[in-house]
Amino acid sequence: QVQMMESGGGWVQPGGSLRLSCVGSGSIAGTLIMGWYRQTPGNQRDLVAGVSNSGATIYAESVKGRFTISRDNAKNTLYLQMNSLQSEDTGVYYCNGAGSEANYIWGKGTLVTVSS
Repeated sequence: QVQMMESGGGWVQPGGSLRLSCVGSGSIAGTLIMGWYRQTPGNQRDLVAGVSNSGATIYAESVKGRFTISRDNAKNTLYLQMNSLQSEDTGVYYCNGAGSEANYIWGKGTLVTVSS
Protein backbone atom coordinates (compact mmCIF):
# COMPACT_ATOMS: atom_id res chain seq x y z
CA GLN A 1 0.00 0.00 0.00
CA VAL A 2 1.24 3.49 -0.82
CA GLN A 3 2.58 5.56 2.07
CA MET A 4 2.62 9.34 1.84
CA MET A 5 5.41 11.53 3.23
CA GLU A 6 5.03 15.28 3.57
CA SER A 7 7.78 17.90 3.90
CA GLY A 8 8.45 21.59 3.55
CA GLY A 9 6.67 22.98 6.58
CA GLY A 10 8.15 25.42 9.03
CA TRP A 11 7.72 28.77 10.71
CA VAL A 12 6.96 31.82 8.62
CA GLN A 13 5.79 35.35 9.33
CA PRO A 14 2.41 36.54 8.07
CA GLY A 15 2.64 37.40 4.41
CA GLY A 16 5.38 34.85 3.80
CA SER A 17 5.48 31.79 1.56
CA LEU A 18 6.17 28.11 1.85
CA ARG A 19 6.18 25.24 -0.61
CA LEU A 20 5.05 21.85 0.63
CA SER A 21 5.88 18.55 -1.05
CA CYS A 22 4.41 15.12 -0.60
CA VAL A 23 5.93 11.96 -2.02
CA GLY A 24 4.19 8.64 -2.31
CA SER A 25 6.06 5.37 -1.83
CA GLY A 26 4.35 4.18 -4.99
CA SER A 27 2.34 5.49 -7.88
CA ILE A 28 -0.35 8.10 -7.25
CA ALA A 29 -1.46 8.22 -10.88
CA GLY A 30 -4.37 5.91 -10.20
CA THR A 31 -6.00 8.46 -7.90
CA LEU A 32 -8.14 10.87 -9.91
CA ILE A 33 -7.98 13.74 -7.44
CA MET A 34 -5.14 14.22 -4.97
CA GLY A 35 -5.51 16.68 -2.14
CA TRP A 36 -3.84 18.62 0.64
CA TYR A 37 -5.51 18.62 4.03
CA ARG A 38 -5.00 20.83 7.07
CA GLN A 39 -5.60 19.83 10.66
CA THR A 40 -5.55 22.01 13.76
CA PRO A 41 -5.68 20.79 17.37
CA GLY A 42 -9.05 19.35 18.27
CA ASN A 43 -10.34 19.50 14.72
CA GLN A 44 -10.66 17.07 11.84
CA ARG A 45 -8.58 17.13 8.71
CA ASP A 46 -10.10 19.52 6.21
CA LEU A 47 -9.41 19.44 2.49
CA VAL A 48 -7.89 22.76 1.43
CA ALA A 49 -6.93 21.98 -2.17
CA GLY A 50 -7.31 19.25 -4.75
CA VAL A 51 -5.89 18.55 -8.21
CA SER A 52 -7.02 16.06 -10.82
CA ASN A 53 -4.88 14.07 -13.21
CA SER A 54 -5.82 16.56 -15.93
CA GLY A 55 -4.65 19.49 -13.83
CA ALA A 56 -8.05 20.81 -12.80
CA THR A 57 -7.94 22.31 -9.32
CA ILE A 58 -10.30 23.04 -6.45
CA TYR A 59 -9.65 25.17 -3.38
CA ALA A 60 -11.29 25.96 -0.09
CA GLU A 61 -12.58 29.53 -0.05
CA SER A 62 -10.12 30.48 2.66
CA VAL A 63 -7.08 29.73 0.47
CA LYS A 64 -8.30 30.70 -3.00
CA GLY A 65 -5.93 33.04 -4.76
CA ARG A 66 -3.12 32.32 -2.28
CA PHE A 67 -2.43 28.59 -2.60
CA THR A 68 -1.56 26.63 -5.73
CA ILE A 69 -1.68 22.86 -5.87
CA SER A 70 0.06 20.76 -8.48
CA ARG A 71 1.11 17.17 -9.02
CA ASP A 72 3.82 15.28 -10.86
CA ASN A 73 2.69 11.69 -11.33
CA ALA A 74 6.05 10.70 -12.83
CA LYS A 75 7.63 11.57 -9.47
CA ASN A 76 4.67 10.40 -7.35
CA THR A 77 4.69 13.89 -5.89
CA LEU A 78 2.14 16.50 -4.88
CA TYR A 79 2.99 20.15 -4.22
CA LEU A 80 1.34 23.05 -2.46
CA GLN A 81 2.66 26.55 -3.02
CA MET A 82 1.38 28.76 -0.23
CA ASN A 83 1.68 32.52 -0.56
CA SER A 84 0.43 35.44 1.55
CA LEU A 85 0.25 33.15 4.54
CA GLN A 86 -2.00 34.11 7.42
CA SER A 87 -2.12 32.95 11.03
CA GLU A 88 -5.27 31.01 10.15
CA ASP A 89 -3.18 28.81 7.85
CA THR A 90 -1.31 27.38 10.83
CA GLY A 91 -1.73 23.63 11.16
CA VAL A 92 -0.41 20.24 10.19
CA TYR A 93 -0.68 19.58 6.47
CA TYR A 94 -1.24 16.12 5.03
CA CYS A 95 -1.74 14.75 1.54
CA ASN A 96 -3.84 11.88 0.27
CA GLY A 97 -6.53 11.19 -2.26
CA ALA A 98 -9.39 13.65 -2.00
CA GLY A 99 -12.49 12.63 -0.09
CA SER A 100 -13.52 9.06 -0.81
CA GLU A 101 -10.21 8.50 -2.62
CA ALA A 102 -8.19 8.94 0.60
CA ASN A 103 -6.99 5.35 0.45
CA TYR A 104 -3.25 5.77 0.95
CA ILE A 105 -1.49 5.40 4.29
CA TRP A 106 -1.42 8.81 5.95
CA GLY A 107 1.98 10.33 6.61
CA LYS A 108 3.01 12.21 9.74
CA GLY A 109 2.21 15.52 8.11
CA THR A 110 4.27 18.69 8.04
CA LEU A 111 3.71 21.51 10.51
CA VAL A 112 3.16 25.03 9.22
CA THR A 113 3.29 27.82 11.77
CA VAL A 114 2.41 31.35 10.73
CA SER A 115 3.11 33.95 13.38
CA SER A 116 5.02 37.13 14.02
